Amino acid sequence: MRVINLASGSDGNITYIEMGDKKVLLDLGLTCARAIEKLQKIGIKPNEINAIIISHEHSDHIKGVDVFSSKFNIPVYAHQSVWLGLDEKLKKVSNNNRISFDDDFSLGGGSVCPFEVPHDVKCFGFKFQENNSKLGVVTDLGHLNDSILSSIRGCQLVYIEANYDKKMLMQGTKYPLSLKLRIDGPNGHLSNIDSAEAVKFLSLTGTRQIVLSHLSQENNSPLLAYNTICDEIKKEGLQEGEDLKIDVATQNIGAFFKLK
Repeated sequence: MRVINLASGSDGNITYIEMGDKKVLLDLGLTCARAIEKLQKIGIKPNEINAIIISHEHSDHIKGVDVFSSKFNIPVYAHQSVWLGLDEKLKKVSNNNRISFDDDFSLGGGSVCPFEVPHDVKCFGFKFQENNSKLGVVTDLGHLNDSILSSIRGCQLVYIEANYDKKMLMQGTKYPLSLKLRIDGPNGHLSNIDSAEAVKFLSLTGTRQIVLSHLSQENNSPLLAYNTICDEIKKEGLQEGEDLKIDVATQNIGAFFKLK
């Protein structure tokens, strides 16, 4: 299994995953043209993509899906409850390319395991497994719970949301109070401190690589997220670079990871 994040954050999200002989996009929140450009930079032709998996209906996760799917005849996979919000937004995706799931499904000789996460629309995280390789992707959630942590337990690599710094969010002047409370609420997003709690758990259950994801451009920064989480896990005797490695995903193409 190979994985690389092509863009992460409120300006658009797209992750490229190889499982067996299948090439998969998890979310496609960039324009079709931008997605093609990024794929070409990593040596992938758009017509090589076998599937697009959608986590939820927000535009920063589906912006380019309609055009990309229709242009290259790519199947789009989403949980049956997510399709309820996608039907009117993805009008160009043919009926034959609308794939609904409600449980684990097979892809490329591996398995895709969805699990619901708390957000203000129906939203799912995923565990991708191929033999002993396990990848977790969890963004756009307002809080963690035992079920979510159990779903990604033992994944060697996890992309986990670290959306905002609470002080920056609450003291900032750009957002109205109602939006601040939504972001900070139980169905909003994970703060850096919340993310650190997940990193502590994951580091003790087999995860060796973390990628902090879906950072807010207004209420966070890559350096702040990284330093906050490193400081928090250090309180538990965990050292970044020794017990596990931590990277930060941005709108730039990230690192290619190969899971064995």
